[in-house]
Amino acid sequence: MTGTASTDKSSSGKTPAGKASPPVTGAADEPPVRSRPRIGPARWRDFSLVPVIFVLGVIGFIVSPAFLTQDNLIGVVQQSTELGLLVLGEALILISGRMDLSLESTIGLAPVVALWLVMPAHGARFAGLELFPAWTAVPLCLAVGAVVGAVNGFLILTLRVNGFIATLGMLTMLRGLQVGLSEGQSIGNVPDSFAYLGKADWFGIPAAVWICLALFALGGAVLGYFRHGRALYAIGGNPEAARAAGIRVDRITWTVLAVGGVLAAFAGILYTGHYGAVSASQGDGWIFQVFAAAVIGGIGLKGGRGTLFGALTGVLTLQLVINVMTLGGVPPLWTQFLNGMIIIIALVISRFTSGEKQD
Repeated sequence: MTGTASTDKSSSGKTPAGKASPPVTGAADEPPVRSRPRIGPARWRDFSLVPVIFVLGVIGFIVSPAFLTQDNLIGVVQQSTELGLLVLGEALILISGRMDLSLESTIGLAPVVALWLVMPAHGARFAGLELFPAWTAVPLCLAVGAVVGAVNGFLILTLRVNGFIATLGMLTMLRGLQVGLSEGQSIGNVPDSFAYLGKADWFGIPAAVWICLALFALGGAVLGYFRHGRALYAIGGNPEAARAAGIRVDRITWTVLAVGGVLAAFAGILYTGHYGAVSASQGDGWIFQVFAAAVIGGIGLKGGRGTLFGALTGVLTLQLVINVMTLGGVPPLWTQFLNGMIIIIALVISRFTSGEKQD
């Protein structure tokens, strides 16, 4: 009788008093534990350029023994820093499903505007306004980059202008503004505070290299472990679904565009310190290299795909190719042709490996 009563109680789900018994808790009712992502083919693609970098190193040594010298390798990585920051900014924007061509002009305009605001009005070839002290040149430069990115966000997200056309027009306008303010001349005698990061060495390695690696590591951590970083992939993959899931798509995209402008302005600071002046053509034509490095690094042009590690290996691969060509005596006039060819080859490979059409 006792066994029967126990059976009836468990089968009816009620206590002897007729009240419903509390639900049975167990492993089936516990929230699922989020497991660590496994390394699959998509993750292995992030390392696809590592063997290519190794092969380029071997080819470089065969072409010229000077390739493996300390001065040459440090020169390669330092030259990768300015381009690397542009690629970092563009990669974040591409992952979110957008595109910003104006980064090419921001790297030149932001330093020019900052120096125009702080340099003396008399006694130098470049006459500034001297509105702010010299030490404010760096924050002013970064602020200019943020403003450019915010204006792009206003055009794309508020006015709903085509992003490609809007940033292309911004690229042209900013380039013209840079030439107008600088009168088409390079700006030398920049403040020491502005040139420090581009020319300083920390532990025998250029400070720009440490800064670039730290920013890539920070960006990778944000994308992988923070909610807003992971939201970029959702926005780039399907913005309507992301919006339905409660993600503030426009606000996050606007922020990413501003961050891209800041990174481009920071690249301008490093470039200016590295060469000791703001070149009149600073950044001219760099957007082709930016997209070449991003595409071969696995950043999806349609959004929602790619990692910053892949983008970084794309930058190093591109710079090593240029360096090997230079050591091999190939004229630099062929660099633009090579960048275009790399983009086309990477697009074709991506088309057949992913199986997706690239409209």
